[in-house]
Amino acid sequence: MNLYKNIDDIPEFKNAVITIGSFDGVHLGHAEILRQLKQEAESINGEMVVITFFPHPKQIIGSKDIFMLNTPAEKYSLLSAYGINHIVEIPFTRDFADIPALEYISEFLVKNFKPHTIIIGYDHRFGKNRCGDFRMLEIESVKFDFVVKEIPKHVLQNITISSTAIRNALLKGEVEKANELLGYFYPLSGIVVQGDKRGREIGFPTANIQVHDTNKLIPGKGVYIVKVIIDEKTYKGMLNIGSRPTFNGSNISIEVYILNFNESIYGKNIKVEFIKWLRPEIKFSGIEQLKQQLEEDKKNLTEYNF
Repeated sequence: MNLYKNIDDIPEFKNAVITIGSFDGVHLGHAEILRQLKQEAESINGEMVVITFFPHPKQIIGSKDIFMLNTPAEKYSLLSAYGINHIVEIPFTRDFADIPALEYISEFLVKNFKPHTIIIGYDHRFGKNRCGDFRMLEIESVKFDFVVKEIPKHVLQNITISSTAIRNALLKGEVEKANELLGYFYPLSGIVVQGDKRGREIGFPTANIQVHDTNKLIPGKGVYIVKVIIDEKTYKGMLNIGSRPTFNGSNISIEVYILNFNESIYGKNIKVEFIKWLRPEIKFSGIEQLKQQLEEDKKNLTEYNF
């Protein structure tokens, strides 16, 4: 898989079959589009090209506080698993959004990609004031000699429904439901930073995670069973998202207890994958009650197989 972040670096593709979209989550709802892309490319001995944008268009021309299911790196890794030949990341700016629709077709799509086939949704909009649509592409395809194919309405609706369901599930802590719709375990990555060492004092040292991407959606408060990946090694862990009310905390933190692990990992990158929701965050009456609950959580973690 080739990734291009500079339009000037794009080579001349052979019989490019392209599609355009955010592909946030690269979940099972997207699979039909990617299968169609692959099928079309194979039928003409062409190359699959996904055009996507960064930042997300809604962050520029819509809601500023949209949270994403994937970081760009996660998205590109997932797309690569589908066998996509080329991913082109276009910087999305106000100026780009204001390109007239006909110019978008001729100067952006045709000039840069020379598409053989464009696979696009019936409701896809592009160009200044979102004036461009599927019908405009059909008309211009005669002039520029490309084929336009429509992503069926039911596929697009399924993507929208699935994306909404995944976000809602994660915010409620329903990670098993989210994982089922995603087709993989929801990941979160960050760097291990210094905490107040409360966990160490009670026999449960934790790694405090500072998430790399502030646009990444954080699951709801609670305690979770997670996979922990450090230096390409996998461990079992139980992770807490919350304010630690037993210690009268106020700021939200993400901290993970790693089973059978006692190395110093401050400053290291760490990845967790959410497996199962264990329980809500609780304000305990004291340290002993908290320790009893953590021992119960640890037992559940030890007995859980993944």
